[in-house]
Amino acid sequence: MGTFKKSWLLLAATSLIVITACTGKSADTGQTDSKDTKDAAVSDAGFTKGKYDPPIEISTVVMFTAPKKYAKGDTKENNVHDRWMLEQLGIKHKDTWYPAGGDQYKQKLQLAIASGEKLPDFVYVPTDPVLTNQLIDSGQFMAIDTVFDKYANQIWKDHTTQHPELWYPFTRNGKKYNLPILEYTDNDDTLLWLREDWMEKLNLTAPKTIAELENVMDKFKNQNPDGLSPKDVYPLAISLKSNTNTWLGGLDWLFGAYGTIEEQWNKDAKGNLEYGSIHPGSKQALAKLQEWMNKGYIHPDSALWDENKTGEFWTKGNAGVLPGANWIPDWPGPDLLKNIKGSKFKAYPVPTGPDGLAGTKWQNAGVNSSFMINKDAKHPEAIFLYYNYMLDNLANPPAGSKFENGFAQGYDWDIVDGKPTSDKDKIKDFSNDFTFITGPARIPDLYMKTLVKLADGKKPETPYEKQLAEFRKPENWYAAKVVMSQMDIRKQNYFTGAATPTMISKWNLLRQSEMETFNKIIYGKLPVNAFDEFVASWKANGGDQVTKEVNEWFKSVSVK
Repeated sequence: MGTFKKSWLLLAATSLIVITACTGKSADTGQTDSKDTKDAAVSDAGFTKGKYDPPIEISTVVMFTAPKKYAKGDTKENNVHDRWMLEQLGIKHKDTWYPAGGDQYKQKLQLAIASGEKLPDFVYVPTDPVLTNQLIDSGQFMAIDTVFDKYANQIWKDHTTQHPELWYPFTRNGKKYNLPILEYTDNDDTLLWLREDWMEKLNLTAPKTIAELENVMDKFKNQNPDGLSPKDVYPLAISLKSNTNTWLGGLDWLFGAYGTIEEQWNKDAKGNLEYGSIHPGSKQALAKLQEWMNKGYIHPDSALWDENKTGEFWTKGNAGVLPGANWIPDWPGPDLLKNIKGSKFKAYPVPTGPDGLAGTKWQNAGVNSSFMINKDAKHPEAIFLYYNYMLDNLANPPAGSKFENGFAQGYDWDIVDGKPTSDKDKIKDFSNDFTFITGPARIPDLYMKTLVKLADGKKPETPYEKQLAEFRKPENWYAAKVVMSQMDIRKQNYFTGAATPTMISKWNLLRQSEMETFNKIIYGKLPVNAFDEFVASWKANGGDQVTKEVNEWFKSVSVK
C-alpha cells in the first residue's frame, strides 16, 4: 500500500460495541478540579528549551507503522526514531504498547477500559466515536482545551480554526478531550482507474457518463484486446463484503451519480441530515448494479472480497476498472504492471448519472486519528513538544535543514553517486517505516497542492516538493489533478459525533439489514422494489429516531 496509506485505514470503520467501564469513574462534568490548576502550572522547562534535560520518560502507544522487520539492525527497543527522539527532545519510551494491528489494539484498549487497567500517558484513538466516548467515560483522561491553547503550534491551531468541525467527535459538555492528528486532505477522494492499454487498443475515449462507462465495460468484456474470453473478464472490480463506501473498490461514485452517497449522513435541500443509503437515488444505483451483475460486469465473488482482495483481482488482469484514490500507482498498481506485460493504467474523473449528477465521499477535516492525555501524565505537554517539532521541521522542511532530504540518512534517503536521493529504488535496504508516535507529520493541503503543481509541469522547488517529485510517479501527479478538478462533487459526512442512544441499541441491526438487502438486490435474489420495503423497515425499527437524534446533535454543534 502507498506510503501515505498506512495502518489507520484498518481502523476507519466504526464498530458500535458497547463495553461497560468498570472503573467506577465518570467523565469530566465541566467543573473545575485540581487537575485544571495543575494544567496551568505544568512545568515548561523542557518545552521552552525545546528539549528535556535530564530526559523524561513517557508511556504511549506506537500504533503507526511499527515495522514487521526493522532495518539496519534496529530493534523495537533501539531504533533510529527512538534515538532521534531522545537526542533531539530528551524523551524516551517507558512501558510502551506495541499493538500487533488495528483490531488487536482496539480489543486490548476496550478490555483495559473494562478492567480498570491504568492506561499510558498518551493513548492513540482511531476514528471511532464509540471508543472515544468509552475512553472519556473511563475518567482517566484530561480535557485538553487549556494545554492545546497553551502549547499547540500555529500550524496545528490554524487548521483547527479553519475546520472547527474536526472537534465535534471529541467534545463532551463543552470540553475537548482528543488532540487531532493531521492528515492530507483529499488523499482518499475517489476516481476511476482504467486499463489504459485496453482503452488505447479499443480506441475508446474518456467515459463522461454512466452510459459511456457501460459501453467501456462492455467492450472490455466482450471485445477484450488481450484476447481474454468474456467469461474470464469482470470489468468492474469492487468490494461488497463490509462497506460499499470504502477506500478501494468502493461504490460512492455510482451512488453519487444518482444524487446520494451511501453509508454516510448527507445534507438534504433544507440543510437537515439524512442517511444516504435510504435516499431514492440508492434504489437507482442498486438497479444499475443488479443490471451490471447480470451482464457479468461484476465478479460474483465480490460479496466475499475485502478491499485488498479487490485490488488483487484487478492486478491479475481480469478487470479493467478499479475505483480508488490517487495513490494507486504506488499500490496495487505496480503488481498489475508486473503481472501483465504491456499493461498501463490511468486515472479518470468519475462519471455523471442520467440527470447530470456526480458525487463521491470526501475525507473530512484533514484528521486521521487523535490522542488522549492521561490525567496522571507527569508531562502532559510532552506530546505537544513532539508533534510541534514534527509539524515545524518534518512536514515541510526548509532548504538547508537536517530533514531536507528525508528523516534519516541510510533509511529513507542517502547519498547515491554523489547526490542526495529519496528514490527507494536507488537506496539499498530502503526503509521509511519509522515508529513515529503520531504517524508521519502532515500539513493537510500540502500533498495534493504539490502533486497538482508537478502535474502542471512546474519545477519542484522546496525540499518537500523535490522529495515528492522523486518519490511519487507521474501517474500519481496526474491523478491528483483529476481529483482536484472535481472538488465540487465531494460530499461530506456531516455526522462525526458519538453514537446516539438509539444507534447504540439499534445500529448494528440496521446496518446488517442494509448490507443484506443491498447485496440481495445486487445479486438478483430480491427485486429492486425490495428497497422500498427496506426503507420502511429501517425507519420503523429505529432509523427515524436515529435521524432525529443525529439532527439534534448536528444542530447543537453547528450553532455559531
